[in-house]
Amino acid sequence: MKLTEKQIKRYSRQMVLKKIGPIGQKKLLNSSVLVVGAGGLGSPILIYLAALGVGNIGIVDHDRVDLSNLHRQIIFDTNDLKKQKSKKAAQKIKKINPDINVSYYQKKLNRKNINKIAKMYKVLVDGSDNFKTKFLINDYAVKNKKILITGAINKFDGQIFTFNFFNNKQSPCLRCFFQSYPSDQLLNCEVEGILSTLAGIVGSIQANEVTKEILNIGNSLCGYMLIINSLDLIFRKVKIKKREKCICNE
Repeated sequence: MKLTEKQIKRYSRQMVLKKIGPIGQKKLLNSSVLVVGAGGLGSPILIYLAALGVGNIGIVDHDRVDLSNLHRQIIFDTNDLKKQKSKKAAQKIKKINPDINVSYYQKKLNRKNINKIAKMYKVLVDGSDNFKTKFLINDYAVKNKKILITGAINKFDGQIFTFNFFNNKQSPCLRCFFQSYPSDQLLNCEVEGILSTLAGIVGSIQANEVTKEILNIGNSLCGYMLIINSLDLIFRKVKIKKREKCICNE
């Protein structure tokens, strides 16, 4: 494909980077990413992926915009209240970047529909707010050899995982870290609370990880968990060991 004059102008500030350039920009435009959840994490993820020029973006979210969402779900505004999140998010990022193709799925992801929705995407980004969905996406990514970027936020703390089942046989999975099923209370911002800017920090890092994996640049987070304490500004990486008795070893 040949970049148009408008595309060269639009992406000029990242194409000037030696690790990206025109070849890297074409890779982004030809890439496909599915974002599960258009909420606190999904909002910055979608905004940045669209701005970067990720050419094919899918959005899965069954919910509607609520007033309590607006303090952290920055892709929406007051005029979007009670409207479908996935549809509105798709419309917003299409306005940011008309170059890209956007599909939305106003559905709750489950075992019956995940393959139909996710099969055409190489990279899956988990911005969901419950562990049932996180493990569903994880298991699908393992089985179908996808790249998975998972994020989680609670109170002032956030975690990011990168799992590369596409070309890294040594990649652990989410079940390697969570050996028992966690309580969804850990992700319940209605009860536990959440700092709005934390969602932006973690979501932006997830988008950054997507970019790195598509372009194969920098040091991959695969095999580690990045832990962020936004209150004390502490960032640390923890090694995740691949368990022998795990689905990612089958």
